Amino acid sequence: MLLHTIYLIAICAEAISGALMGIRKDMDIFGICLIGTVAALGGGTVRDILIGHYPLGWVAHPEYLAFTICAAIVAAVAARALHHFKSAFLVVDALGLVAFTIIGCDIARSFDNFHPAIVVMLGMVTGVFGGLLRDVLCNEIPLVLRREIYASVSLLTGTMYVLILHWQIDGRIATLASLLLGFAVRLLAIRFHWELPRMDKERVRGFD
Repeated sequence: MLLHTIYLIAICAEAISGALMGIRKDMDIFGICLIGTVAALGGGTVRDILIGHYPLGWVAHPEYLAFTICAAIVAAVAARALHHFKSAFLVVDALGLVAFTIIGCDIARSFDNFHPAIVVMLGMVTGVFGGLLRDVLCNEIPLVLRREIYASVSLLTGTMYVLILHWQIDGRIATLASLLLGFAVRLLAIRFHWELPRMDKERVRGFD
């Protein structure tokens, strides 16, 4: 129940973040709603297609689609006011990242033939692919491909969740522990600007 509530909050927040990017790209209302929906539901959709999990999440639960479209429209109407809540959206996005990851791992685990490493990877796909698709559609370099620690948090969260369950600890404890760890690491990464190392382009100048 807790994870489901967080999921609903997260898809609405992701839809708003996608819509705001669409507004910055001067899209019409259809484009804004499309980008918002892709940002919110894209990761779960990609995961379900990869593993053959049908019907897709938003097909089985069309209310998710309604939530994301409504959130995107709210963002379009109140864009100026929402600009002042940028920090709050970063926090909710961090919560969404880890929640999506855990949900993705949980769904992948229902397929008994998947290796634990694949379960973690599918959790990461769920966590990051919505934002990746949003950025690609908006002609931006995806956040997950830049130096900022983002996908790494998803991998850490998924790994911890799978490990705790492997140790046969209660699922609620696994969910809460993984959620808190991933959320804390993501917030610390934002606060202290933790980044992955980047290759110096001078080293590959000869390949231009």
